[in-house]
Amino acid sequence: MHALSALGRFDGLEHHFALRVYFEDTDLTGVVYHANYLRYLERARSDMLLAAGVDQRTTFESGEGAYALRSVKLDYRAPARLGEELNIVSRLVSLRAAAVVIQQRVMRGETIVATGEVEAAFVSPTGRPRRQPAAWIAAFEPLLWKGN
Repeated sequence: MHALSALGRFDGLEHHFALRVYFEDTDLTGVVYHANYLRYLERARSDMLLAAGVDQRTTFESGEGAYALRSVKLDYRAPARLGEELNIVSRLVSLRAAAVVIQQRVMRGETIVATGEVEAAFVSPTGRPRRQPAAWIAAFEPLLWKGN
């Protein structure tokens, strides 16, 4: 077992992951470079899975498989700037035998900076879709968002 622990936390069905915008995240104008939002969302999703008890690394290393992104949607609403504190709020909105859909919001206080939605499919080491581990499904079921 790996000694990793989640940095974020669940508040009800939503996972919160805090981060600060550093110089390396920004473009010439001090605004977060658009591609870095994908990194922020990935960090928050990985932390959410870890907090839910899903050990992606061990599952991959055991030869069972791993998640592969099937689709990503990202909408920018307001710029984030150097030095700002952001909160990535993630929630599981769909759970199927071989895939999950996670919606995410990048927040600066009460302001939505960006929104995203990712569908991740579980695939075998050869890249073929397969059922997620039963323990993952069991960990996700109580976290499934049933709201609008």
